[in-house]
Amino acid sequence: MTGVALITGSSSGIGAATARLLAERGMRVVIDYLHSEQAAQEVATGIAAAGGEAMAVRADVRDIAAVDALVERVRSAWGGIDVLVHNALTPYAIKPFEQVTWDELGGKLDDELRAAFVVTQAVLPAMTARSRGRLIYLGTGLSRQPRAGLIALGRPRPRSPSSPATWPRSSAPAASPSTSSNPAPVAGTRISHVLDDEQRRRQPAATPLGRLAVPADVATVVAFCAGEDNSFMTGTTAAVDGGMAMY
Repeated sequence: MTGVALITGSSSGIGAATARLLAERGMRVVIDYLHSEQAAQEVATGIAAAGGEAMAVRADVRDIAAVDALVERVRSAWGGIDVLVHNALTPYAIKPFEQVTWDELGGKLDDELRAAFVVTQAVLPAMTARSRGRLIYLGTGLSRQPRAGLIALGRPRPRSPSSPATWPRSSAPAASPSTSSNPAPVAGTRISHVLDDEQRRRQPAATPLGRLAVPADVATVVAFCAGEDNSFMTGTTAAVDGGMAMY
């Protein structure tokens, strides 16, 4: 693999695992973070120690100016972004539906769509000009199998003009194949930390493959979507859930 990958929200969890794997396979990686500077720098340092190339850049992906500055910094250093992996997670309320306010739910929806829109619009023109690029969006399997208290995280993601996966198909389908991945709860991430002990016991038993996903499971699928061998898949979603999508 060659080129430059921007992974939003990649100071830990799935984002960090994806950054490490893409770097291991030959890509230069940009580790975007908002609050976790030390963790992001540690990911970048670890990649460099393993022989890869990485830079950690702080940017709120909801902020147009911040994202434009990030893209310009990458362009100046490495010539541009070839792969966008939009992984950044918007904070969300954990409470029963009847206790959730519209500001909590609607605010997350607005932030989530805004972030995906801002980063996509920032990287797409250069991809279109070069007729080269990949747009990959990380979601959650909870959109198919919601859990009590997590409506703000697991709300349905319809295929509509406001869905991130549809934007590239309207703008530059040949230049930028677009895919998304909806993993089940992944061990060692913010989502897994909201599961109680009983849910942690039930989840592996409810999964045909008999275990929780780990960040590397999702990173491997993202790496395939980002790779040059994957040239004819777009507008689709990969369920990284150990077979739970069968039910």
